[in-house]
Amino acid sequence: MIKKVSNFVPSHKNHGRHQPNPVQQPAPKTPQKNPVAPDRLQALIDKATALDTSKSPVMTTSRYTASRQNLRIIPMGGVEEVGENLTVFEYGDDLIIVDMGLAFPDKTMPGIDYIIPDTKWLEENKRRIRGVIITHGHLDHIGAIPYILPKLGDPPIYTMPLTAGFIKKRLEEFGLLGRSRINVVSKDDVLALGNFKVRFFRLNHNIPDSVGLSILTPVGQIVYATDWKFDHTPVGDLPTEFDKISKYGAEGVMLLMSDSTNATEPGYCVSEKELSTTIDRIFQDTKGRIIFTCFSTLVSRIQQVFDAAAKTNRKIIVTGRSMVNTIEIAISLGYLKVQPKIVIKSEQAKKYPDNQIVVLTTGSQGEEVSGLARMARGEHKTVKIKKGDTVVVSASVIPGNERSVAVVLSNLTRLGANVIYNKILDIHTSGHAHQEELKLMISLIKPKYFMPIHGEHYMIAAHAKLANDLGIPDERIFTLENGQVLEISSAGTARAIEDPKVSGGYVFIDGLGIGDVGEVVIRDRQVMAKDGMFVVIMTLDRRSGKLVNQPDIISRGFIYMKGNDDLIREVKHEVRKLVESKGKEKLEPNWAYLRNVIRDEIGEYLYQKTERRPMILPVVIEV
Repeated sequence: MIKKVSNFVPSHKNHGRHQPNPVQQPAPKTPQKNPVAPDRLQALIDKATALDTSKSPVMTTSRYTASRQNLRIIPMGGVEEVGENLTVFEYGDDLIIVDMGLAFPDKTMPGIDYIIPDTKWLEENKRRIRGVIITHGHLDHIGAIPYILPKLGDPPIYTMPLTAGFIKKRLEEFGLLGRSRINVVSKDDVLALGNFKVRFFRLNHNIPDSVGLSILTPVGQIVYATDWKFDHTPVGDLPTEFDKISKYGAEGVMLLMSDSTNATEPGYCVSEKELSTTIDRIFQDTKGRIIFTCFSTLVSRIQQVFDAAAKTNRKIIVTGRSMVNTIEIAISLGYLKVQPKIVIKSEQAKKYPDNQIVVLTTGSQGEEVSGLARMARGEHKTVKIKKGDTVVVSASVIPGNERSVAVVLSNLTRLGANVIYNKILDIHTSGHAHQEELKLMISLIKPKYFMPIHGEHYMIAAHAKLANDLGIPDERIFTLENGQVLEISSAGTARAIEDPKVSGGYVFIDGLGIGDVGEVVIRDRQVMAKDGMFVVIMTLDRRSGKLVNQPDIISRGFIYMKGNDDLIREVKHEVRKLVESKGKEKLEPNWAYLRNVIRDEIGEYLYQKTERRPMILPVVIEV
């Protein structure tokens, strides 16, 4: 299926462009000096030409009308949140999927481990899937593969070597590696997948082997760029392939789909190389042990730690399963350069003074079971925090994790550690483009249509405004929701479509359960987490419907029963009154009706007494 094509020029070159009178567009304004942009970047900015604003179709949203002659683009996740990325491209009888990621729950989803897209429509059309293309190895792009791929008949996966290594490890953990077809490609390969041809171009992120896609379709070229930044001095990687990006723009691009994560951030993203200077200085100036934490898949950051340790003659202890896995995979594939014998086991640390030890661990988001969190609680088996330790947290806090991170940092300082994090020192840089980079991408690609992806709605709206400021009219900018469809005809017109068969919903992963926890269960958990649970147990005569003995009460997370004897006694009295009043109606006992009455009346009674609404669970025992 992998076919190398040289000098490939799509037949839709300059499709839909108005050539005689192109409108010159000034280069993007730079609000601040780019600390890493060399002359080459400035030349590209100056050279970027105007966006075509001719023949602007009116954007419409309508119900689905089937047409196999139109290209359909369906984001099933990733355009209403950061995470859960999965996009489907459909033409004729062919489907291709780009990315298959998960998202992490927020505090409103108690007990949920992960969230993945609802793929029921894909499951019904799995015979048409020609392949799955993965852009890079972060969990929000590969994490859902073990949950979704088997349901789709295990279609072939195409991706770069390092990403393939991460996918294989994840599938192995689920016992699915033997049944999967993972094809390793290079950035110069061209995939022929039914009606689609897919080309790759290198993009910088904070993990090597990140790529963008040029998808050649019967209606035009689509450029897909998720999770990227323009970094001219990356760590452990080569710079972005500007030559390919410029070439695609010259060929003519029907649609650009681009990362919106940092669309609200002005200027340029800081280079990974600048961060290396900060890390080197910390390692040189620190007299005691260093405990360093970052996202476990940030291979570039891990490389910086190994480099700084080598320069300062320090040994590295690695702890945390995901960190160990990442390092093993990256070393085996040649993406992590490590000096011999620099990694030691925890038990060997006593042989070295503290100023020769670095502990590289997980836990930058305050995860309860992570290495850093266990150290902060004094529960780690081999690493005990002590006065004089320096803890470096090289990560931004994901929204929703602020409290967890604060607790870990506070516990570390109580134990005597010196904690360095981003608000104290610039110890982290994003892997996502800022506004000037986003504008440069649009100017180089010169798309007819634009669709911001990968972000919360406010991020996507900010990215859409940037495109509009560069000359793309509103009617050519599409901000979709999960499950909506962007349809592009062979004539080059585009519209947003509501397809009732395609869901933009979520599937919750809870332990071994996949999709068995719905919104009702989540609401129940929210109620119990907020106000607890109150169980009313009634033993009733099967024939008469009368109470055989006093009701029993069980309270969990609502009130402490030993200290609330009066309230418990009053509730029992209210239950008895309700049961007796229903018995006087001389009707056949209806336990379901009685349970509903007890739930409503006792719930209201408890609210009047406590101004809390626990979950009421009436239990009827027949005798």
